[in-house]
Amino acid sequence: MKIALDPTPLHHSHSLLEIPAKVRELGYDHLQLTPHADFIPFFRHPKADDDLVDAFAAACRDADVQIASVLPVLRWSGPDEESRRAAVKQWKRVLEITARLGVGVVNTEFSGRPELQEESERQFYWSMEELLPIIEREGIQVFIDPHPDDFVEDGLEALRVIRGLNSSHVGLAYVACHTFHYGGNTAEIMAAAGQSLGLVHIADTFDHHRSHGLRYITNPPGNAARVHQHLRIGDGDVDWDGFFGGLGKLGFLDRDDTVAVSSVFAEDEDVDAVSRYQREQILSRIASAPRH
Repeated sequence: MKIALDPTPLHHSHSLLEIPAKVRELGYDHLQLTPHADFIPFFRHPKADDDLVDAFAAACRDADVQIASVLPVLRWSGPDEESRRAAVKQWKRVLEITARLGVGVVNTEFSGRPELQEESERQFYWSMEELLPIIEREGIQVFIDPHPDDFVEDGLEALRVIRGLNSSHVGLAYVACHTFHYGGNTAEIMAAAGQSLGLVHIADTFDHHRSHGLRYITNPPGNAARVHQHLRIGDGDVDWDGFFGGLGKLGFLDRDDTVAVSSVFAEDEDVDAVSRYQREQILSRIASAPRH
């Protein structure tokens, strides 16, 4: 299993080409290439030309850091058809960049709308009809997170949507800090996903269902806001023994092709210490997790 750092907290303190060296300084061999204004921004066409792609690849080589995954967030399931077509075009460039970097893993979100579930799901399948042949031809694995406020948020339902593609190149990304939006049933979701679970994000969060639904208070009462955190391990309510135990039973922890990403966004002011703490915690919990 590759242990990678999500460098999002570094985006405001380091230039794009400085990030790989900082990731190495923090003790990581791998990074996740997350949305960045100079490379692949959120919901917009990639801004990296081939020269910048090559420069970033060179910065990674110089730092002895590998790119474990590329994470775009684009409106490929958006119910608006013009936005969906634009996202497909953006996705094609993302796949070109991923292949040029020599990376074999992309993880992403469904990026639809929960109030338009049927329409968003339909758009997702239309997009994948065009993109899946490219994904399969390039030999890329795509792992999808049913992100809070998406057209599919439940973990088991996400697996059904993914299974409908009938492709071994698409699987589930399990983001631990989304656990309580997935349904809170980590063991059931992992067991159902099996070998199609290829990437996880490791960050803690509070269970918003606790205290009779008053763990968070938003106004007006009953609004549709989704709230979660990306905290360091142990600062929230995620069952980490169950999480790592579930991965151990799947063989996830001992495979060469799986990715675990530390993705803490709540303490940018202490990013160095938090990133090192996360790596130590992940390594310790991998060592003690039960297998098969």
